[in-house]
Amino acid sequence: MMFPQRTFWRIPLVTIAVALGFASAPAIAQQAGQDTAKKDISFKQETIFAPGVVTVIPPAPNPDETFDGPQTLQSLIDTHPEIKWSGETHPNGAPHFDPRSRTLLEMAKQVILRREIYCFEVSFKPLRQIYIDVPRPDGRMQRKLVWYMVYRIRYRGGDLRPAADTVAGVPLYRRVEGIRYDSRRIFPMLILSNHISGKRYVDTILPTAAEKIRVREQITADVYNSVEISKIKVPYSNDPDAPGVWGVATWTDVDPNLDFVSVEFFGLTNAFQQDGEGPEAPYRRKMLQLNFYRPGDTMKQTDDLIRFGVPAFEDKAQQNYILQQYGLDERLDYQWLFR
Repeated sequence: MMFPQRTFWRIPLVTIAVALGFASAPAIAQQAGQDTAKKDISFKQETIFAPGVVTVIPPAPNPDETFDGPQTLQSLIDTHPEIKWSGETHPNGAPHFDPRSRTLLEMAKQVILRREIYCFEVSFKPLRQIYIDVPRPDGRMQRKLVWYMVYRIRYRGGDLRPAADTVAGVPLYRRVEGIRYDSRRIFPMLILSNHISGKRYVDTILPTAAEKIRVREQITADVYNSVEISKIKVPYSNDPDAPGVWGVATWTDVDPNLDFVSVEFFGLTNAFQQDGEGPEAPYRRKMLQLNFYRPGDTMKQTDDLIRFGVPAFEDKAQQNYILQQYGLDERLDYQWLFR
């Protein structure tokens, strides 16, 4: 039987292409776009939370954190005694022409160390609890109650560094300038602190926790633990709706009687303080302390609502007792500290 020739040409070309295994140009472009989105976090879309669900802490760089000193470089003086003016040619240790303050010895006693500092913006949801199967050292799984906090990091720029003005050929540092880069990396460490017992819990890496927490918190972007997030470049953005990079901190074996608790967030800034130099000099890093209150007990802990901030009471004696638990003189939901 002969078919009319025109019947063959009525078959859509798209059907022929699909049958032969070919993809159209728009489909190829769409696939390429999806592959790019998987690699670039800026393409990720996240859930827009209702106001008040996510708390935003703006960056707080301080110009005073761009320098230390003046201080004495005692290790330099001890290692190089030849810089001391002495002997018959220099009585009283004084140079012939320049003032004593221009000698290496005196300048080593008044050194100002300058540096560039940065600070990230951090947003977070309140502390919560969840039961997760955690791998044990022997390879078996153990069901544990896990405390966790999800947070979002965004880089807003605004880095500070000392700026020099040349006067009579000598650089004078009397001001700081703001700069920014295309991206920065963060190396976080989050510590859960029990104010009653003084016990502190360091963030634990749980490979099986991040995905379950991401689904529970309705975050459509990728969520990284404290090690994984250090590999991600946090891009600069001044857009208030920028997606940022999401992370999660997890803690296990937490005291169920814990009521007054804080999260100490290290790594948001590189600012530090140091008195003097050497191993004996105290070194303090700047960190963000987030205060929480848990009015719960040991029963059905996952139902407890952990509130952000220091609770307020009308009774002055009761309010003073609460402030003492956090080591505060006034109610502060969060504060930047050097520790």
